[in-house]
Amino acid sequence: MKKAVKKQIINIDPVYKSIMEAVRVLANTRGFKKFAIENVCQKAGINQETFYKYIDDENDMVSKVLEFERESFKVIFAEYDFEGINAIDILLTVSKEMSRNYKNINPSISFGLKTYYPDLYQEHVQKRIDFIFMKIKINIEKGINQGMYREDLSVELVARLYISRLIDIHNPDFFPPDRFSFPMVFEVMFDSFVRSIAKPEGITYFEEKIKTVDFDLNS
Repeated sequence: MKKAVKKQIINIDPVYKSIMEAVRVLANTRGFKKFAIENVCQKAGINQETFYKYIDDENDMVSKVLEFERESFKVIFAEYDFEGINAIDILLTVSKEMSRNYKNINPSISFGLKTYYPDLYQEHVQKRIDFIFMKIKINIEKGINQGMYREDLSVELVARLYISRLIDIHNPDFFPPDRFSFPMVFEVMFDSFVRSIAKPEGITYFEEKIKTVDFDLNS
């Protein structure tokens, strides 16, 4: 596989980043509505005066941390140069990063967001879906042109099916987190998805490459 070339990582204000990461950690351990601004400041190593230079209020904090989550996901595409790379290799790279970044997220976060900040949560989900939908359509088209995916695919339909699968694997009613880890479910979903769209030569290529990918990475 041709190695992806790293681009320059997007710069983020370090104080703002520390606030966002503090909120993420606290939300993951305590859930939303269960921690105060003082806890965020303590975790971020700043005082409240500095905090309010970046954040207006609690709603603004939630809005910005969700935006930070979306931008953190987009960074995957900024860090790698996928020009000329096999479509299956791109899927493997992005999927490995997704699994690594989201495997430890507590399902109670989504529940808390939907309960206490429904409008912000819905906007966040829709923006994330729109971005992934755009990227998976590009990948499917690339794979067809490269001869890795079947020519008879409906690009939009397959992309929508991929999105629906992503939504389903985050449903704790379908996949209780105490029985099915996110990397486990994601790997099975991903394997099934690629096999459903790839040509025989694409499947052969995928089976060789998947041996080198671990969706349950710790770093």
